[in-house]
Amino acid sequence: MPATSDPPAADRLVVLHGFTQTHHHGHRIAHAIAGRRAERGRRPTLVLPDLPGHGLSAHDGGGIDDAAAELAAITGPATFVGYSMGGRVALHVALLDESPVERLVLIGATAGLDDEAERIGRRRLDDDRARRIEAIGVERFIDEWLDAPLFATLPRQLADVEHRRRNTAAGLAHSLRTAGTGAQASLWDRLGAIRVPTLVIAGELDTKFREIGERLVAGLPQGELAVVDGAGHAAHTERSDQVAALVDGWWASSER
Repeated sequence: MPATSDPPAADRLVVLHGFTQTHHHGHRIAHAIAGRRAERGRRPTLVLPDLPGHGLSAHDGGGIDDAAAELAAITGPATFVGYSMGGRVALHVALLDESPVERLVLIGATAGLDDEAERIGRRRLDDDRARRIEAIGVERFIDEWLDAPLFATLPRQLADVEHRRRNTAAGLAHSLRTAGTGAQASLWDRLGAIRVPTLVIAGELDTKFREIGERLVAGLPQGELAVVDGAGHAAHTERSDQVAALVDGWWASSER
């Protein structure tokens, strides 16, 4: 799981990207948060890995549990920020017996599907999508993916399509089949075991994930919800300065 990082510092910030993205998509929010932390004299080391099936990890054959275990082994104690698929991976890392997660930020994320019929349906949908990628290729699939209502508020110039297109059809298909929401075990009944400060972020216009965010916070012992005005699913991309300010303020308050 190749990663880019800054030189060592007192704190460490791990940013996990979403499906069809690469570590490049975490740079904007990571550097925005780090810049604010630097003003407090606490600039963190940045760790931005490519998750299995994506970027330099396109040939990584691991699933979501494997990704969590590998991240725990390579990152060390850190604040984890996970977006969408990356948020689901971050939850798995936080639930490991010897978890390196000191603080957790979840953006547009879920703890999975706790209805078995729903999970079966989602696995079928994810497999259909995987076969679609294999049939039409990455470039066409990315265009279709970003045309979905979920990304209606995300300007194309912020979607960083160029780096998404560097993924492979085989890698993205594998990711859907092994780390998609349908493949992931439900974590809802395990949230109480995550006893680190957790900030759940949802875009104001992302109704589905605002509701999921409320449910996450209800199950997390130290959970807090922040809603980003005027943003959709990719709130940290659409409103990076606002989200960085939220994370910085929350991080600082957790240190008191």
